[in-house]
Amino acid sequence: MKKILLLTTGGTIASRWTEQGLSPGINCQDILQMLPVLQENFIINSKDIFNLDSSNVQPEEWQYMAEVIAEALPRYDGIIITHGTDTMAYTASALSYMLQNLNKPVVLTGAQIPIEQMFTDAEMNLQVAFAAVNIGISGVVIAFDGKIINGCRSVKVRTLGFDAFESISAPYMGEVYADGVHIKSKNTCVLRKGTFKLKKELCTDVFLLKLIPGTNPEIFDWLQQMKYRGIVIEAFGAGGTHFERRNLTEKLKKLVESGVSIVVCSQCLYEKSDLSLYEVGRRLLECGVIPGRDMTTEAIVTKLMWALGQTENPLEVRQIFDTNYAGEVTLE
Repeated sequence: MKKILLLTTGGTIASRWTEQGLSPGINCQDILQMLPVLQENFIINSKDIFNLDSSNVQPEEWQYMAEVIAEALPRYDGIIITHGTDTMAYTASALSYMLQNLNKPVVLTGAQIPIEQMFTDAEMNLQVAFAAVNIGISGVVIAFDGKIINGCRSVKVRTLGFDAFESISAPYMGEVYADGVHIKSKNTCVLRKGTFKLKKELCTDVFLLKLIPGTNPEIFDWLQQMKYRGIVIEAFGAGGTHFERRNLTEKLKKLVESGVSIVVCSQCLYEKSDLSLYEVGRRLLECGVIPGRDMTTEAIVTKLMWALGQTENPLEVRQIFDTNYAGEVTLE
């Protein structure tokens, strides 16, 4: 039997009703006692590492999780983390970069309904997570609603539905059918070779801006005054910003020249951005922004935090975005 470490961090799966609404309050031993079938088929150790709604999970928690995983990894066949759904895609993406050359499965899962309540999806999601370890997937993945998703391709797309997560611009790694788990890929780290390394350094001075028609260019002056080192811009369509009347490109060029790393992606959920397609995109390229290609916003934000944690050189940040670490981007 495979030996697995279950780490719990709170989230809906571990929540109970309080006067203030749902709040995490169930520990790892309680969860395991509700699922005896798992203990019959795996050797399971468990640990509560924190007990938070995932809206309160921030970069400091990602770093702590990465430390715990790196320390425990040699002793286990895989690690499963229960986590709130709201920021799970951010956590999965961040861990994908911090756990370099990962050759074992680190699986995040959770639930839309607490494990103690009727109609909970917790049992199914946990079983899929354990199945992902059992079949030998490597890398950071999310197991949810019968699907196994590359962690840095996952996005939460529904607030209440059990099919809360989708794999964006990439196929699912695996799906559960009546005859078992159908695997399409066992390895998210196909391009990364070498020994495992923990590289947990992050920079939180990153801002995400979703453009709207009429965005005031002066917002970028404020961001520079606040000393942000990185900015992610969700632009229009294939990747464009307005330059008539309210010219954003002048401000962006000034920021890039001052050493701020700016990554531009599309507000559209599916398919890639292509800044070379239209004049509004080519003007962005002339400013020196970094194309986000087909990466999710969550994968870009966390990659920029991680890149800025590794280096202060904007050219090296650009090189990091030209590298595929865990299947997060399609490079052409």
